[in-house]
Order: sequence, then C-alpha cells, then structure tokens
Amino acid sequence: MSGTGGPPAACGALGLLAATQLLMIMDTAIVNVALPSVGGDLGAGSAALSWVANAYLITFGGLLLLGGRAADLLGHRRLFTAGLALLATASAAGALAPSAGTLIAARAAQGAGAALAAAAAFALLLHLFPNGPARHRALGVFAAMGGLGGVLGTVLGGVLTDLLGWRSTFWLNVLAAALLALLARRLLAGGTRGAAPGADLLGALTATGGLGLVAYALVGRSPAAGAAGLVLLAAFAVTETRAARPLVPPAVLRRPALRLANLLAGLAQMALFPMFFLVSLYLQSVLDQSPLAGGLGLLPLSLVVVATAPLTGRLIARLGLVPTMTLGFALLLAGLVWLALALRPDGTFATTVLAPSLVLGAALPLVVVTTNVAATAEAAPEETGLASGLVNTSQQFGSVLGLAVLVAVATAFTGAATPGAETAGFRAALLTGAAFAAAAALLSVRLRLPGPVPAPRQDRVGDPR
Repeated sequence: MSGTGGPPAACGALGLLAATQLLMIMDTAIVNVALPSVGGDLGAGSAALSWVANAYLITFGGLLLLGGRAADLLGHRRLFTAGLALLATASAAGALAPSAGTLIAARAAQGAGAALAAAAAFALLLHLFPNGPARHRALGVFAAMGGLGGVLGTVLGGVLTDLLGWRSTFWLNVLAAALLALLARRLLAGGTRGAAPGADLLGALTATGGLGLVAYALVGRSPAAGAAGLVLLAAFAVTETRAARPLVPPAVLRRPALRLANLLAGLAQMALFPMFFLVSLYLQSVLDQSPLAGGLGLLPLSLVVVATAPLTGRLIARLGLVPTMTLGFALLLAGLVWLALALRPDGTFATTVLAPSLVLGAALPLVVVTTNVAATAEAAPEETGLASGLVNTSQQFGSVLGLAVLVAVATAFTGAATPGAETAGFRAALLTGAAFAAAAALLSVRLRLPGPVPAPRQDRVGDPR
C-alpha cells in the first residue's frame, strides 16, 4: 500500500479499509453461488431464495445515507466497528438459521451492518487522504478491491459450498468481520468526528424509510411500496428545510457539481452492476458452463481492474479529472456495445466475452474512481460521512435500478427458452446498459468542479476514543 504516498500508519489503515471493501463485495457473490444449496437444505423455493439476496440489498441501500451522517455525529471508527460487529453477529445467525425466514431476517441485519461499516469506511478514507493525488490513488485501491471481490467471492463460494456446505460461507463472514473490527482498534484514528451534535430524528426516519421502500419496490417490483417511498422522501425534503441540524443540509444538495457527480455515479453502476450478472448468466444458461466456471469467466476482467485501478490517479494528474471520467464512460460504452454484438448462441468464452470484457475492466476503475472523487471533492471535514453516504447511496440504487431494468429488458426480448432467444435478450439488455453509459459520457463533459478545497485534517492514528 505504500504506493498511495501516505505515511505508514495511513497505508496500514487503507489496507484495513480496502479489505473491508473486499469483504462487502465478496459476500454478495459468495451468497449468490450458495443459494441453490440453501434452497435444497432449507426447502426454500425460488421466491424465498430471491429474498435471501433482496433483504440484504434493501437494508444496505436504505441505511447508507443514515450511516454516513451517523458516522459524522458519533465518530467514524466507532460506527465502523459497530457495523462490523452487527455484520458478524448477523452472519452467525445466518449460519445457524433453521429456516428460510430466519435466514432472510439475518440477511437483512447483514445489510444493515454492511451499510454502517461501508459508509464509515469511505468517510475514514476521505479523512486519511486529502483531496488530490493521494486520495485518487487510495480510491484506485478501493476500485481494485471491488473488481477482485466479485471473482474471489464466486470462487470461494463454490469451493466452500462444495467442501463444507453453504453455512461455511456465513462463518467466513463472522471470522473476517471480527478480525477487521479488532484491527480497527490498532489502525484507525478514533477521533475523526466533526459534525455538531444533535439528531434530526424525523429526517432520519423519513430518509431511511423512503430509501428502504424504494429499494423494496425495485427488487420486489411493488409499485405501492415505490409510491410510499417517494412520499416519505418528499416528506424528508420538507423536513430538511426546517430542521435545526438536518441529516442532509439543503445547502449541500444545492452544489451543482455534487448533484451531477452523484448522478454519474448512479449511471455508472446502472451499466456496470447488471453486466456482471448478465455475463455470468449467459455463460451458464447459453454456453452451459458451471456456476464456478461462469464466475471464473470474469477473472480476466477483474485482473484488468486490479492492474488499471492503481494507474487511475496518474491518468487524472495527466489528463484532468473530467477528461479521465469521460474516457472511462466512453470505454464503458464501447465495451458494452462490443460485448452485446459479440454474443452468439453457439459461441465460446474466447470468441464472445473475453476481448470486450478486457475493455470493460479498463473502464470500471476510471468511472468509479473519478465519480467518487467528484462526489467528495467539496466535502469539508465535518461532511465526510455525509459525502460517503450520498455517493454510496447513489451507487447502490444505481446497481439495484440497473439490474431491475436490464433484467426486465432481457426478459421482454426473450421469446422462448432457447439459446438463440436468451442471447437476444442478453444483447438487448447490454445495449440498454450501453445507453446509460452514453448518457453518462455526455453528461460528464458538463461537470465543473470548484477550486481547490481545504484538505481535511489528519487525525492522530491510535487515538483512544
């Protein structure tokens, strides 16, 4: 981690935070691989199994904003360790679950713990590394962990489920989260807190309820829940204009660069997140590969992400943030169009997926790092948790919305359960994702960041608080 250019203590803390990011991404992939075994053991049907995945997504998406602001108020390390503790406890409950209902409840609690830990981890990164090249390199490390986590989770999920059973995947979470929480006491500063005390309880309730209902509507396809969520979010907007210490100060949302950067972060995930799902499904359902082989098919893409992410900071320094972002979205557009047109019902991995996936691997860190930099560039020290919560929420809802839309497109264009029809559905979905990337590329050239922002203070590592 020395390549981040920070002191050894900061680099050790970055290693811990990057490992947390790896765990969050890896966990989702592991559980997805284990779901068929879960269904066989607990007698759960496809509807119940879908909620084993969806319960996590709903609470994770609904609590990110609250988690980010709570980190500013309560202390970033304190909330980080509390989130990991909840994640470990919920994972243990999942490992011991006697029924599908208990497992779904445990997954919801896992999502809550992950939201608190993820929002606090990102805020801690912003505190450790001031806005500039050091932060760009640190965000590159985060992007690399995201790319590696998906493949590593698929491989570990397959190996652990085959050798030790699906419950072992949850015990792995317990061990990893407990270890990270213990290391946090040694590697992370305890005094990173800047927001004035005071709780916007009504804002917290309306924001969390609204985001949670919107997430439920997207993954469960419930218009009524979506309408209720939008009503709560409207109430939240009114509340924030009247609260003495609002959860999200209206002045923050009036920053044009912040609004556009969060929109771009969401659009990036609307194109990227469903792509992984669709490619894995194509490899399994059309090319008849095993789930493990389908996951390994994304390994070349992930290796390109790991190789490219550390170079993103240098590219930003040479070209500028906005040109690098536009380049990333252009590569994302090209890779998705190439992949969509390359798919064949009688193809092979080498002739259909490999080459365009390498382009997508180069695009991923460019768009993720640059949108994160833009979304957090204006954050003052007391706003790091808020900035973290906003951009994480944008990315999470982009992922959920993109998956819902692209799966619906794939289903609509699949006339029959034949390789040719399924390939046509996947092609249409990927081209829809390419349209999101094209919109983001056009919008990115309109981004105008303010002048240099004062660097966040460097808190003492190892503060006992």
